[in-house]
Amino acid sequence: MAGLFFFLFFLVVALILWRVLSRRGSVHVHDNEGRRLPATSPGDVARMIGVVAGPLVLLIVLATSFRVVPVGHALVIFNTVTKTFRLGRQGITFVPPFISATQDYDLRRLEYTMSGVSGEGRKANIDDSLWSPTQEGLQVGIDLTVWHHLDPARVITIHQKIGPDYEEKIIRPAVRSVIRLVISEYPVMDVYSAKRARIQDEINQKTKQLIEKDGFIVDEVVLRDVRFTPEFTRAIEAKQIAQQAAEQMRYTLEKEQKEAERKVIEAQGRANAIQVINKALAQNPNYIKYLYVDKLSDKISVIVSDQNTIMDLKGILDSRPR
Repeated sequence: MAGLFFFLFFLVVALILWRVLSRRGSVHVHDNEGRRLPATSPGDVARMIGVVAGPLVLLIVLATSFRVVPVGHALVIFNTVTKTFRLGRQGITFVPPFISATQDYDLRRLEYTMSGVSGEGRKANIDDSLWSPTQEGLQVGIDLTVWHHLDPARVITIHQKIGPDYEEKIIRPAVRSVIRLVISEYPVMDVYSAKRARIQDEINQKTKQLIEKDGFIVDEVVLRDVRFTPEFTRAIEAKQIAQQAAEQMRYTLEKEQKEAERKVIEAQGRANAIQVINKALAQNPNYIKYLYVDKLSDKISVIVSDQNTIMDLKGILDSRPR
């Protein structure tokens, strides 16, 4: 906005000079002796410029003394003469010209991400995961996001003691310290799966305790991903493969055991059947003949088993139990 006013100022001055010079070229004034006099003297030109430039400069100063603070922001105003601070809230606020130093702060919820994925996080070109040793000493990388905002009542104090780069000075070191402190208390498999939600809650609690006393409000610390070294990743994959193979073997053994049990039950059934048949034969010797004949066609009535034996099927069939 200040640049626009300066442009208008120089434009008006240039128009005045052009107008004065054009009048000097078109209007000729002569004295009593016939000599040509300038239409406007240099003093007149200076006075004309002063008349126009004075109010314009005043307008520019007044215009640049008012600042528009965006929605959700606050403007810290430092008076270099009185050495006092004042906070300008969203909207239009007055800033004394020439003696003020200002700094804008965003009071909305901000995101600070540390990730090892290219293109993510505040440091997108490097692996920015937070690597920390677990209880066993194994290294794990934590990708996370911190949602935070400033306490409006303490913005001036933050500006005096820390400055606008508070995320790099306070948020990042605090979170890194808490991550290493918490992760080192858990075994690697708890970090990997079992107690991940509990670990995240503990990180949130300790981070808030560490930095909220300085005016930084932590809304949430979110664990985005847990990453391992290549060696540990291969070990995990091998363990999963072994577990799957063990499950398959257990299934096969259970299947074979059930098949063996089925065969035992089947054999016991056959043995019981043989005992029943033997008992029936002892009571009725012709029972075996009956079983044999019962399997034959109904059209067969006599069987010659050898030259001296004729089996009368009709008699046997007539003797079957009713």
